[in-house]
Amino acid sequence: MSEPRIREMTLADCEAVAEVRVGGWRSAYRGLVPQSYLDRLSVEEDAERRRTRLAQGDGSVVNLVAEDTGGEIVGWVCHGPYRDGEVLTEDAELYAIYVHPDQVGRGVGRALLTESVARCRAAGHGRLLLWVLKENDRARRFYERAGFRADGAEEPFEVDGVAVPEVRYSRPLPR
Repeated sequence: MSEPRIREMTLADCEAVAEVRVGGWRSAYRGLVPQSYLDRLSVEEDAERRRTRLAQGDGSVVNLVAEDTGGEIVGWVCHGPYRDGEVLTEDAELYAIYVHPDQVGRGVGRALLTESVARCRAAGHGRLLLWVLKENDRARRFYERAGFRADGAEEPFEVDGVAVPEVRYSRPLPR
């Protein structure tokens, strides 16, 4: 695949983004979160959440999509202010990044992450932080290759009553 085209997400993209996100969860988190949760994921419900969040957003959260040469959405990334509990900080947070399972390993995720990092730097953020499942070795290697490092913070993420540990990664964004 040639380099994907990265652009701002629109309301018309919500269904395709939901398909990427749900497919990404089912692929990346199989064996890491309860299968019962993955089985209940709904593209329709996720698309409706995306539409609501995008329509009600204040511009502080950035949603980007990656398109292949045919214009099909093959990835999505979302970033905004870092959330320390209910408090927003001066740092940025990568809230989500998903690539269509058929496109993993083809540079889509790298292109999305590169654009997200560039936008966070341009917005004046000093660091970009993210949370990743502790057992998601593939994702952790991806972030480490992109200059992120685990900073020692850990938190459980509850899925269907099961505590799934997450670790926080950080990357400085020098100007």
